[in-house]
Amino acid sequence: MAEKREKRGLGRGLSALMADVDLNPREPTAAPRRAEQYVPVERIEPNPDQPRRDFEPGALEELAASIREKGVIQPLIVRKHPTKPDHFEIVAGERRWRAAQMAKVHELPIILREFNDTEVLEVAIIENIQRADLNPLEEALAYKQLMSRFGHTQEKLAEALSKSRSHIANLMRLLQLPDEVQTYLREGKLSAGHARAMITAPDPVALARQAVSKSLSVRDVERLAKKSDAPERAPRPKPQKDADTRALEGDLSATIGMKVAIEHSSNGSGKLVVSYDDLEALDRLCQLLSSGR
Repeated sequence: MAEKREKRGLGRGLSALMADVDLNPREPTAAPRRAEQYVPVERIEPNPDQPRRDFEPGALEELAASIREKGVIQPLIVRKHPTKPDHFEIVAGERRWRAAQMAKVHELPIILREFNDTEVLEVAIIENIQRADLNPLEEALAYKQLMSRFGHTQEKLAEALSKSRSHIANLMRLLQLPDEVQTYLREGKLSAGHARAMITAPDPVALARQAVSKSLSVRDVERLAKKSDAPERAPRPKPQKDADTRALEGDLSATIGMKVAIEHSSNGSGKLVVSYDDLEALDRLCQLLSSGR
């Protein structure tokens, strides 16, 4: 069992994933790690699953200027390209690759690693998250990828990345926002705090436009969201449900431990509403749904 616990995994952290540290120490006489090699820049390609989508031009130009003066100091971590012989795919270091091309550098230092597709994506995500190099939406999408593609739970991610589970859950809720609000957030016109306050607002787009145009604080947005949501919370008469529907609601509520409401419409369609009390309950629900039970 002890040997299995030492296998490469999310919990080992970025340094261990990249083999910058040795989790199985050897004798001092062990041979040092292989040094980097230089390859033409045209033989290096970016990772198509890279979670970071926005590369700020000004920051890239600053890095390019540094590369023109001092060269690329830190090698790129790469693997052999899965389909192109004598080509490589970036695991970590796409910013340096982009900036080097701007600086007209023709060869780049690389360190070759043996990574499969799963490991490549995990390393790319963890590298960016641990370096605080993603905007809130990119970070949320990174967590979603780790959960949906590799079956990681919010609890496992929180432990492995030294983040709180509420932090991960709150960021992933940002993905529920309309595209226009997400664009404001991606461009830095709204903070994650602003965006979280808009999730439950009846019209988050209108609220986002107002927040951007008037430079509203997070507290201001929270107050406006609650004020605009007040009419929605007013009690309204509901049609009586038949005995079978109420029984089904009771069975589902007992099974998952949360309140369940079933609403039918006259055309035969309807919706099922599950109410949770806190983020931990939401996390349990997500695990139930993802496990297929």
